[in-house]
Amino acid sequence: MIQSATPPAASTAAAPTPVELMDQVARAAAAYYRHFAALAAERGLTLMQGKTLSLLREPRPMRTLADLLACDASNVTGIVDRLEARALVRREVDPADRRVKNVLLTEEGERTVRQIRVELTSRLTGLEQLDEADRQTFQRLLGQVFPG
Repeated sequence: MIQSATPPAASTAAAPTPVELMDQVARAAAAYYRHFAALAAERGLTLMQGKTLSLLREPRPMRTLADLLACDASNVTGIVDRLEARALVRREVDPADRRVKNVLLTEEGERTVRQIRVELTSRLTGLEQLDEADRQTFQRLLGQVFPG
């Protein structure tokens, strides 16, 4: 096979500034949470209740949930109370420290989170359009920009 002697044209567009990138991240996050909130609402959940469920891939103490949700511990108590009333979560005493209450998903809570994630993925198809190498690069870049 003969290859062209002419190299591909280099991009002449200037790289986006950090401010432009942050604006794009903000727009992406807003779009994600619009879809997430709509899917949560279809299940009778608020955005914060849906976010709480999604954070419970493993049991978490109430204080940790408050930190992850960036809200006051008393707000988390109300959120967990309402989720518990719907049998989506349950509280357990931490075996290492009986003063700490861990929050866990029930089977119904797991089913609800799974349904939201499946529908979210089907509505936000951009990630599925990336090949494996691009997804790995995207994950690495997100980890660099938002470590932890």
